[in-house]
Amino acid sequence: MKYTTGSVQCLSPSGLHRMAYTEWGARDNPRVLVCVHGLTRNGRDFDNLAEALSAHYRVICPDVVGRGVSGRLRDPTHYTIPQYVADMVTLIARLGVETVEWVGTSMGGLIGMALAAQEGSPIRRLVLNDVGPLISVESLQRIAEYVGIDPTFASFEEALAYVRLISAPFGALSDEQWRHLTETSVMQRPEGRWGFRYDPRIAEPFRAAFVGQDIDLWPIYERIAVPTLVVRGAESDLLAREVWQQMASRGARAELAEIPGVGHAPMFLSEDQIAVVRDFLLKP
Repeated sequence: MKYTTGSVQCLSPSGLHRMAYTEWGARDNPRVLVCVHGLTRNGRDFDNLAEALSAHYRVICPDVVGRGVSGRLRDPTHYTIPQYVADMVTLIARLGVETVEWVGTSMGGLIGMALAAQEGSPIRRLVLNDVGPLISVESLQRIAEYVGIDPTFASFEEALAYVRLISAPFGALSDEQWRHLTETSVMQRPEGRWGFRYDPRIAEPFRAAFVGQDIDLWPIYERIAVPTLVVRGAESDLLAREVWQQMASRGARAELAEIPGVGHAPMFLSEDQIAVVRDFLLKP
């Protein structure tokens, strides 16, 4: 794997912060693909997809603020989609391009939807991975049960077992793939125990805003006019089948694809899953 790392300085109401990213492919390639991860994950989730597409794109995989090796916000109330969108606009400005293509998993898809719905948006093609404009209260309550609890582990192997347990909906991954997803999402802390690479305070605005009611983003989705693909894990509990199907006839009138044997969310680690994204993005 050949990638470089970088960071960009962004601004929140409580001050400046750094957003880190990995970069794949030729830096002078004007075709840029931005890949944005889920709520508690990080940009390294896209290593396989980014490597596979790096012959066609300059691929940028940011760690959303508060995750991975990015900085943390001084005020956790700003861990919100509008802040993340603002950070991505700063990132795109740093890249020096007018347009990008976008792959967003879960939260990364919500950020993509919000940016694609803006007048004059830089997004020209959009892939939403297992997320849509209606998220049920049941799904949100399940997420709230684990986000922000900040468990620690006596060893890396203990952390690996935990990741395999809570992320079982990712599907039948190999031991090597589980190890990669764990290595990139945990770190050993100064006292010797292992913990996740995200700020547990990201849970505070999430719980305050979402638990107790559905999220209805249809008005945002219906403003999206760029070619869109919606990928759904066939066993997903976050993107309901009926919502997924409606996305083909409303707003962007998305193309639909479903990944068998996977819940929330497909991770694009295998060639067959990567091909679904590649075939859509590289259409004439």
